[in-house]
Amino acid sequence: MDSGMWVYVMAIALLTMTPGVDTMLVIRNTSRGGVRDGIASSVGICSGLFLHATISAVGISMLLLKCAWAFRALKLVGALYLIWLGLVSFNAALKAGKLDKIGNETAGTFSLKHSLWEGFLCNSLNPKAALFYMAFLPQFIDPEHSALAQSLFLAGLHFAIAMVWLTLVAILVDKAKVILSTVRVRRIFDVVTGSIMVFFGITLGLEE
Repeated sequence: MDSGMWVYVMAIALLTMTPGVDTMLVIRNTSRGGVRDGIASSVGICSGLFLHATISAVGISMLLLKCAWAFRALKLVGALYLIWLGLVSFNAALKAGKLDKIGNETAGTFSLKHSLWEGFLCNSLNPKAALFYMAFLPQFIDPEHSALAQSLFLAGLHFAIAMVWLTLVAILVDKAKVILSTVRVRRIFDVVTGSIMVFFGITLGLEE
């Protein structure tokens, strides 16, 4: 691996380990449905990287930048999706509160399709990820070879790094399930994660 690839790998690793919306989704979903839920969500999230790589390679991202209304629409859709995820967490907290009153508790359910789709949308509708790929990937593209093939290869490296990190996050959260399984703690956790997602969504929607 040449020095350029090492720079790419280190930059991607730092980006991946920086807490953000993707990490919060994995934490929330792992606490909801266990480590399988967290890993499935991670696969969905990381699959979105290939979409960003493809868009970057064919130049659609540049089109979005030049067309202000299209990029603004993408930002709003992504922001609304994050806010919706936050509201789902608030709803889970309310349900946990009702269960607390009657002294009952039910385990979270796991749906592979739902978790994959949630993760994919969370990453795909994030315009910051699209902008990062458009600005960062071209620095590692050799113009003498296929831009799409190289972009997908770089996205594959990002996929591997991100999967390792997010899977580790899911496992650590699952190890703490004894604590998270109590209704009071689960309720607080849902409120906190929901608040962070709503905050990310509002921030993304208002950002110029």
